[in-house]
Amino acid sequence: MSTVDHRAAVAAETTRFVGVVECADLSTPVPTCPGWTLGDLIRHAGSVQRWFAVLLRGRIQQPPTSRDVELKLPEEVAGYPQWLADSLAEATGAIDAGALDEPMWAWGVDQHARFWVRRMLFETLVHRTDAELALGLRPEIEPALALDGVDEFLVNLPNAAGFAPKTAELRAEHRAVRFSCPDGGWLVRLRPDGFGVEPDADGPADASVRAATAADLLLLLYGRYDRTADAFELSGDQGLLDHWFAHSQF
Repeated sequence: MSTVDHRAAVAAETTRFVGVVECADLSTPVPTCPGWTLGDLIRHAGSVQRWFAVLLRGRIQQPPTSRDVELKLPEEVAGYPQWLADSLAEATGAIDAGALDEPMWAWGVDQHARFWVRRMLFETLVHRTDAELALGLRPEIEPALALDGVDEFLVNLPNAAGFAPKTAELRAEHRAVRFSCPDGGWLVRLRPDGFGVEPDADGPADASVRAATAADLLLLLYGRYDRTADAFELSGDQGLLDHWFAHSQF
C-alpha cells in the first residue's frame, strides 16, 4: 500500500508545473512529446485534471460514454499557466467531494476513487518533467514519489490495452523481465495470454534493467529517458527488452 498522500502531491506537482512554465515561452517545442509545444502540454495536463474531476464528482460506476468536458480555456495561450492552476482547484473540489475509498469504476486494478487521484498525480508529474526537459532543466522527483509512480505504472499496465493497444502484444512464452532500483524491484512475467507484475518478487529473470534511482526508472518506463544512458544497467535478453519498450508506452 502506498504511503504517498496523493491529494497533497497533486497540488504540489501542479503548483510546481505552473512555476516552471509561467514565465516560459509557451511556443517552445517539447521533445519528449513530439509535435507539442509547452502550450499544448499545459492544455493537455489541465484537460486531464478537469476530465478526471468530472469522473470523481460522479463517482461513476460504469465506463463513461463521453469525454466531453467544459475546459474553460482562456482565449490567449499566455493565460494557460493560470488556467492550469485553476484546473487544480476544480480537481481538488472533486477529490474532496467524497471518500477516496468509495467504490468507483476505473480502468486499472484499484476500483476506488483513489485510483483517479493517483493517476492524476502521475499524469501531472510526468508532464511537469516534460516541461522541465523542454526548458533544459534536470527533473527532480522525490524518491518515495518516484517509487510509487513506478508501481502505479507497472501494476496498471496490463489493463491499459483499451487506450494503449500495443500493450496487448506484451506476451511471450513464459519470459520474465526485472525492473529495479536501489529502493525496490518489480518482476514482469510475460505469458502467451498476456503479462502480470509482481512487486518485490524473487526469482530468475530473462532480462533486467537496473536504474541508478527510482526517478530514473520512472522516467525510463514513461519513455522520457533512453535505456542506453549511464543511469541504467541492462542484462540478459536484449531482444526481450526491445519488445518491452516497443509496446509498453501509453
